[in-house]
Amino acid sequence: MIKRQYSSFGAQDEKQSSGPDGLHDEGQSTIYALSTAPGRAAIAVVRISGPLCAHILFSLTLSNTLPKPRYATIRKLHHPQTHAILDPSTLILHFPAPHSFTGEDILELHLHGGPAIVKAVLEAIPLCRPTSTSTYPSSPPPHLLPPNPIRPANPGEFTLRAYHNTRLTLPQIESLSATLSATTEQQRRLAVRGASAALSTQYETWRASLLAARGELEALIDFSEDQHLDSPRVLLRNVAGQVARLAETVAKWRGNAVKGELFREGIKVALLGAPNAGKSSLLNAVVGREAAIVSRTAGTTRDVVDVGVDLAGWFVRFGDTAGLRSASERVGGSDDSVMGNTTAGEDGGVGEVEQEGIKRAIERALTSDVVIVVLSLEPNPNSNFNPDPTAPQKHIPLDPTVLTTARRIAASGRAVLVAINKVDTVSDESIAVDWLVRNSALLKSFTEKVFTISCQNAVSGETGQRQRTRDVGGVQTFLTLGLVKTFEEITALEIPGPSVSADAMMDGGAGQGAGGGADIDPSIWQESLNATARQRVLLDECLSHLDAFLGVAPLSSVTPSNSPTSPTSSPNTPEDAEDLDNTDVDIVIAAESLRAAADCLARITGRGGQGDVEEVLGVVFEKFCVGK
Repeated sequence: MIKRQYSSFGAQDEKQSSGPDGLHDEGQSTIYALSTAPGRAAIAVVRISGPLCAHILFSLTLSNTLPKPRYATIRKLHHPQTHAILDPSTLILHFPAPHSFTGEDILELHLHGGPAIVKAVLEAIPLCRPTSTSTYPSSPPPHLLPPNPIRPANPGEFTLRAYHNTRLTLPQIESLSATLSATTEQQRRLAVRGASAALSTQYETWRASLLAARGELEALIDFSEDQHLDSPRVLLRNVAGQVARLAETVAKWRGNAVKGELFREGIKVALLGAPNAGKSSLLNAVVGREAAIVSRTAGTTRDVVDVGVDLAGWFVRFGDTAGLRSASERVGGSDDSVMGNTTAGEDGGVGEVEQEGIKRAIERALTSDVVIVVLSLEPNPNSNFNPDPTAPQKHIPLDPTVLTTARRIAASGRAVLVAINKVDTVSDESIAVDWLVRNSALLKSFTEKVFTISCQNAVSGETGQRQRTRDVGGVQTFLTLGLVKTFEEITALEIPGPSVSADAMMDGGAGQGAGGGADIDPSIWQESLNATARQRVLLDECLSHLDAFLGVAPLSSVTPSNSPTSPTSSPNTPEDAEDLDNTDVDIVIAAESLRAAADCLARITGRGGQGDVEEVLGVVFEKFCVGK
């Protein structure tokens, strides 16, 4: 730690430096950057941070007086050498250290946004370097300056300095990055909530509990012969109970972190179905443009067409896939009993390119978060032979490949919706579809997830039976009651107790009960959605160390966090407790597991070893723009 001798606004505070004497370290340079987007604009903001802020201000304004902190002041900017006017009226704000974003003195210049003015000011700032003839107040002697006292900022360097000066923690910085990149309402709400210190506070609370538990074990190691302590097995059993409950909480927290990725990275939705079922038409109706080619020719879509859409505040990645055809159809001829009137191609088969498209379609569906199985009503060639007089004149062709893939997806736990297209071809769609659903082996499993649509009406604007509701083609009903509701279900928070939708939590709801996490305010669980992929990896590592500890704990009924059994039971009889006391337990190994788990939590917040922290800083800050 060193004492910074020349603070821009007279504040002398301690700063960290990695240099031998601190004053000649690059970290003490004053940095500057354009914080607004480049190009012509009404206003352009140049941000400056470091110990030479006051000297730069004096040099550019030709004045020896400082504006009142945090009050806007208008001044002319001059070239520091020729004194030519660079900007006739600049709004100036300054924030003295340590109460600023970076913890250093900050100067903001709100310029006229013309590119020439911005360029001239940016070129003039590094010319404000103090010299031996400088007469401005607070100007340091040149021999005390670092080699490069005024330089352009690196990407994310302002935020990096805020981290080094303990103004922000790593989780807050990651939330700030999410705030800057948010493009949808759900992303914005999640990022804004994550800007608080609650996430870091929760990690530190867990870390403190692990350090306390480790302290008890360390006392056994160091003082068991000198102090009157409980039986090592009894003490370890008590610690194991605490660790098991923490492991359960961390495991749920980690699960919510995976759901948080759906907000930030987008929800992957795959459109799956037979050729000409209307997958591309549905995609075009959703995005409002011709994102995919629509044709009556089977196999028009050969590769996956990915389109990103803001759907009711959710970022959704739709994937239109190639139509799936049965094996019998690929080798020659269409099977009308299965596929209706779908045409296979000129030679009745499927070429190698389309086969590859079908393969990719199945792979895309199996890796998606939500799958929409698009079916269609087609003329039923066997309707005259159906003994059921209520049977409609239409049927829903079900290709075996579509049927098998849909069942496979549902069995994996992914959300599956069914959209029955071309309902405009029947007079009473509700009666026809109800009969088809009741008599379909596939649709019986998704009765609450079956929706009827007409892509033809949605694109052409014809309202048909939905004229009174103005839901053209039923697509809006499908999106609102089908997709959006499914998004809320798959992102619902997992907390000890009843699940609470992430949407409700972001609206300020506190949830119900905390169960095994009764020590945590239920509203804090919302913060788990802000855990990034980096944090999730460290949480996985933390859980592995907690499981390693529980593996050597004497309480045999306390199991690792990934075990389905309860972690809170105790020995049922005195004989059980005696057996535990006779068990060999390596307390040193147990304490080391707790140390490693606590270290994982410390690395999340940036309180770990210097080497660990420096390793992740580049990953965290590389996504920031220069002016941030």
